[in-house]
Amino acid sequence: MPSVADYFGINVFSEAQMKERLSASAYEALHRTIDEGVELTKDAAAEIAEAMKNWAVEKGATHYTHWFQPLTGTTAEKHDSFISAPDAEGKIIMEFSGKELIKGETDGSSFPSGGLRATFEARGYTAWDCTSPAFIKPSSAGPILCIPTAFCSYTGEALDKKTPLLRSMEAINEQALRILRLFGNTTSKRVMPSVGAEQEYFLIDRAKYLQRPDLIFTGRTLFGAKPPKGQEMDDHYFGKIRERIGAFMKDVDEDLWRMGVSSKTEHNEVAPAQHELAPIYAVANVAADHNQLIMETLKRMAKRHNLRCLLHEKPFAGVNGSGKHNNWSLVSDDGINLLNPGRHPHKNTCFMLVLACIIEAVDKHADLLRESAADAGNDLRLGADEAPPAIISVFLGDQLEDIVEQYIRSGSATTSITGDVFRSGVSTLPDFVKDATDRNRTSPFAFTGNKFEFRAVGSNDSISEANVVLNAIVAEAFCRAADALEGSEDITAAANEYIAKLFREHGRVIFNGDGYSKEWREEAARRGLPNRPTMVDAVPALTTESTVKLFEKFKIFTEPELLSRSEIAYESYAKTVNIEANTMVDMASKMLIPAVIRYAGRLARSINDVKAACSSANTTIQTELLIKINDLVNEAGRAVEKLEEVTVSSRTIEDAALRAKAYRDDVIPAMKALRDPIDSLEMIVDKTYWPVPTYGQLLFEV
Repeated sequence: MPSVADYFGINVFSEAQMKERLSASAYEALHRTIDEGVELTKDAAAEIAEAMKNWAVEKGATHYTHWFQPLTGTTAEKHDSFISAPDAEGKIIMEFSGKELIKGETDGSSFPSGGLRATFEARGYTAWDCTSPAFIKPSSAGPILCIPTAFCSYTGEALDKKTPLLRSMEAINEQALRILRLFGNTTSKRVMPSVGAEQEYFLIDRAKYLQRPDLIFTGRTLFGAKPPKGQEMDDHYFGKIRERIGAFMKDVDEDLWRMGVSSKTEHNEVAPAQHELAPIYAVANVAADHNQLIMETLKRMAKRHNLRCLLHEKPFAGVNGSGKHNNWSLVSDDGINLLNPGRHPHKNTCFMLVLACIIEAVDKHADLLRESAADAGNDLRLGADEAPPAIISVFLGDQLEDIVEQYIRSGSATTSITGDVFRSGVSTLPDFVKDATDRNRTSPFAFTGNKFEFRAVGSNDSISEANVVLNAIVAEAFCRAADALEGSEDITAAANEYIAKLFREHGRVIFNGDGYSKEWREEAARRGLPNRPTMVDAVPALTTESTVKLFEKFKIFTEPELLSRSEIAYESYAKTVNIEANTMVDMASKMLIPAVIRYAGRLARSINDVKAACSSANTTIQTELLIKINDLVNEAGRAVEKLEEVTVSSRTIEDAALRAKAYRDDVIPAMKALRDPIDSLEMIVDKTYWPVPTYGQLLFEV
């Protein structure tokens, strides 16, 4: 059997492939573009395209695609073959030009644009992101050469999630280098955000999935009574991986490894049928590409194993939902992690300045950071005792919180708490030095050793939005610090004074306690921290004066681009809830209520049959059950009518923000009012009459 080392990255046009296939001049030209932003020459582009095409054809590819990430949140691709017009002898020539590598064209009006493109203005361009390597992706159509690209309109606005991410990476690189230069670093040439995105997901049997219209149309169950057992025994978490799931995971890993995605960790998550996959860190834009590939591969491989992968944030009520923990740090090209505190953080003034700037950034733009993780599915997960609350706070742990308090009290820090020795009390088990602090799973933004973990991102989301915001808000804080400190005669003294100032002004956002508690919500309100429980509450942060000023300063978004994304967010929310409401009405009217009526008829006949056979027989239990069923059916019928009514009225509202609010305030409560009686009926109707698989079947029969 070949080892992973033999085939890892075999389907990536990697550094090794480029060194082997490109001339020295073309290779150097490409790296000047990657490292310094120098425009790639036409000759170099042509040579790279030819080499890439030859490599792909050798791998069996006949088509290529500009692989991009429009504002739908998924990926998009249009396949073009390498063939050109036949020559004079009628033979096909395989060609791929530098122009075809660098630029593509697609319909800019048919993707979400939030008004940036009118329906009659169709042109949009895809542009090669040479910092993310091309790769070959398996498909039913054969191997496809995928060229990661950005997607912009004819007039230059970003119509995708990658372009703003690349812009934000340039911004934080420039400002982070200024911070390093303050402390005498002259060797680092580039600072890059490094990201590792843990991916949670559910796997269910595909045949059962196909019997649930709600799962098919919305990605989550809109009806479903709680099964006798859920996750209360905690036996699924890190439990033995079932053979069917293990075979699936093995194939996922192998496909990802071939495409250069370093799938590292996999395990059972807390909820039954829930799992997690975590890759090794990569530069932010590559990490975003890899996460999209992970989601695509999970779904594609599930089908091969007669499973269905659910990436919705809350596919099942009453059990944990799924998130995507976005682990973020800043690393220079010569290996310096700006978020590495060292053994004695209080002596590491550069680290403490970076930390203080991040605290300032999160406090100042908490509403924007919350918005970056906002979608309709995530509303069902955040704050539900399974994920961080919608209130953005920062967990630092005992060691760093103690240092912060020293700065607040005296303007500097003189000591760092160190980890105690771990002793198990068993002589054959090793003793070792513990970490200086515990972890906090209830914090949305937690420091975890040498990185921050943003835990609010939804499992179905692109990680690009969260990282755009993180890069931008921290770049702004770095810029402000560098402006204040550059030229200081005693940089350590000046930096300590600045650090103390930031901790005093923004320390309110630091919280190490239980983020699930009612007391924290009350305390957060007293501190003045924003609480945005729903996506509709969060979206206005995109277009505030401070947000526009921030993004325009660093050339990440223009105001029209922000307005367009606000419009798209409201539309997406309304459309999502509208589809869910329509699906509920359809299922209740055509499947569930008719099934209950059939059972009620059988029950009524049974009562009559018993009385006919024995007039003195006691049928109290059957009669009470029939009355209960009848009452619940009537309640469900009225709820269907009400849901139809409020859905139609909400849909006719023209203003996108007002329409989204109507769906939140009117439609979602009406959906709950329909679900409650249906779920109650599921608990009492003969299971042979129930037309869809139950939670117990979906979660445990995998």
